[in-house]
Order: sequence, then structure tokens, then C-alpha cells
Amino acid sequence: MFNVEDSLEELAALADTAELQVMGGTYQRLDGIHSNMLIGSGKVDELIGYRDELQIELFLFDDELSPRQQRELEERLQVKVLDRTALILDIFAQHARTKEGQLQVELAQYQYRLPRLTRMWTHLARQAGGRAGGATGGVGVRGPGETQLEVDRREISQRITHLKQELEKVRAQRAHHRKQRRQMGIPLISLVGYTNAGKSTLLNTLSKADVYTANQLFATLDPTTRRVTLPGGSEVLLSDTVGFIQKLPTGLVAAFRATLEEINEADLIIHVVDVCHRNALEQAVTVSDTLTELGITDTPILTVLNKADLLADPAEATEKLAQYPNSLAISALSGYGLESLLARIEGLWQSSWQEVVLLIPYQRGDVVSMLHEQSIIRQETHQADGTRLEVYAPKHVVGLVKSYFVA
Repeated sequence: MFNVEDSLEELAALADTAELQVMGGTYQRLDGIHSNMLIGSGKVDELIGYRDELQIELFLFDDELSPRQQRELEERLQVKVLDRTALILDIFAQHARTKEGQLQVELAQYQYRLPRLTRMWTHLARQAGGRAGGATGGVGVRGPGETQLEVDRREISQRITHLKQELEKVRAQRAHHRKQRRQMGIPLISLVGYTNAGKSTLLNTLSKADVYTANQLFATLDPTTRRVTLPGGSEVLLSDTVGFIQKLPTGLVAAFRATLEEINEADLIIHVVDVCHRNALEQAVTVSDTLTELGITDTPILTVLNKADLLADPAEATEKLAQYPNSLAISALSGYGLESLLARIEGLWQSSWQEVVLLIPYQRGDVVSMLHEQSIIRQETHQADGTRLEVYAPKHVVGLVKSYFVA
């Protein structure tokens, strides 16, 4: 569990990613939540003092505000008020580049804004003038522009329905691609981790890809999949998805369902942890909880403690490894430990491999080629009715060729 100071520091990092200048932070310990403004009236007066003294133009709240709380606070503070959810949505709107990413962000934005669609939004809408995917106009207002925010609830509901239909098409396309991938017999590994843990850097290093990386939260948003060759010569697909974060809005999880389903289909999950972060353990727990929320409980998980080369004492890495089951220390940037990682991945595959004898009809040369790529051929002979193969193959490949088993 993150403490208040650490959570506010993360909120400041989110604000920095959204190109806001943070002037300071404060918090209030309450016995109970104030339904009208979340915080007490005395704290509101304190914020008004900060507003006047520091010329504050925007207040960010670390918890999600109800529409009523946001309205009341803006009326009292006389400046824009945003919560963590709106800030994350804004960052996603900046970083979504693919059509799929833009659809998912726009859906989440509309779902968030619909209950907040009152006259108070009109002045913000005029600043927007754009849509999800990078339009300018200020933090918290990127995305649906003036015409969208001034339409009535019925029209926005229709837009939400349309976006959901478009995303269902995306889900269908992804399902089709997954089916094709399964037929090819190439296993899928999903990279998961807290935002800025180094997933994209790891993908780049292992696959020699060029996925954008930066030292900021949610630097990459759109999913990327690349081929990686294991030491024994077989190939796997390595897939990177959006990073997780504490208090990840439920609406975002729902909107990104098509993307996150890639994790559900993975044969192995690699959980990337920034071992140098002082809240590494809390971040790891957040990722585990999110996976559980997504219903991912049976897939094997390999934990990699990234940035281990930055630890002052090498013995510290050994100490930290003891905190995480089935883990190893690496550095995605320098390459430290990556050979061991690939060997561990290959070992996990081979621990579930099986020896089978198959008779493949000659017209199914594609199956023979797949087996040569994804398994170890012990013996191959050509018979009158087909190719007889004795193979040592991964579990998922064996499942593809069951109809060719020789009794």
C-alpha cells in the first residue's frame, strides 16, 4: 500500500508527464469523506490561500472525484479541478497513436465525462477543439472537442455505443490474429509491469525493435508485438502492453479490454519490476492485483527485477530476489542478465514439453514446417501415407497436432 506522500509524488510525476508545472502538494487526514467536496471546508480555505499566493490555475486531486464534488470544488476554488482519472485520461490521449488506442481513449473519456456533462464544461470545450490522440488544448480537455461536449447526453450515449461497436470489431480482429498465431505454433509472452518499469526497453533489447521509450509514466500506450529467438533457435512472440498504475480507473480497464486480452492469451507472463524504485514491492503488488482483477490467475509468471545494474551493492540484488518468487535480476538497458532470462524462458517451455510420434499427410507440409520451427525433431522418415516424425514439442504445439498422433 502506497503511503500518502508517495502517492502524491506519483501524482506529481503524472502531472509532469502531462507537461504541468507542479507548485506543491498537501493532504488532509479525515475520519470520513465529505460527500459534497471530498475534503473539509477548512482545507478548501487553505487551498484558496495557495491559489492566491502562488497564482494556481489548476488543482489535482489524487482520488477520483464524483461529479458533485468536482462541481462544488470548482465553484469554491474558482479554478479548474481535475482528479487522477482525468489526468491519466489526458496522458493517454497524448500518447495514443494507433486507431485502436485512440478509440479506447475516446471511449474512456466519454464514459468519464458523461455524468459530468453540465454547462460548466462549455468553457473547457472551447479550449479543446480536438479529439483523442494528441490534439492540443490543455490538460484535462484533450479529446472530444467543442461540438462533442455541447451535444446532449443522448448523442454522447450514441457515440459511446458506436465506439463500443468499433472496439468489438477490434476484439474480433485480435481474436482472428490470435487464432492464426496459434496455428503457426508460436508461443506468446506478455510483458506486464508498473508504468515506467522498463518493459519497452526490454522489448527493444530482446527483439532489436525501436519502440519509443522515455523516463516518464505511460511513455508508450499502444501494444507492440515482436519476434524473439531463444538460445535453442525456436521463436516466441513478445508482447508489450500499457503499464499499470495504482488506482487505475475501472473505466480504463474496461475500455482497454481488447488490448489487455492479449495478456489473457499469453503462454507466459514476464512481470517487469523496477528494483531500484523505493516502492518496488508496492508496485509489484499493484500489478498482481490488477492481473487478478482481469481474471488472470493460472498463467505462469516469471518476475524480472530490472535496473539491477544500478544497485549500489550486488548483494542487494540477491536480497531483493528473495522477496519475489520465481525471479531473476536483469538490466534491460545494459543487457545484464538477459542471456539468463532467455535461458529461463526456454527452460520453462521445455519443462512442459512432450515426446510424441506423429504421421503427417504429405499435403500438410505446413504442419511439418511448423514442427521444425517450434520443436525438436528426434527422427523423421518418409512413408507411403505421410511423414513420420518423432518430436519433442512444447505443450501448446502438441495440442495443435493431436489429430496426427500415432498410437
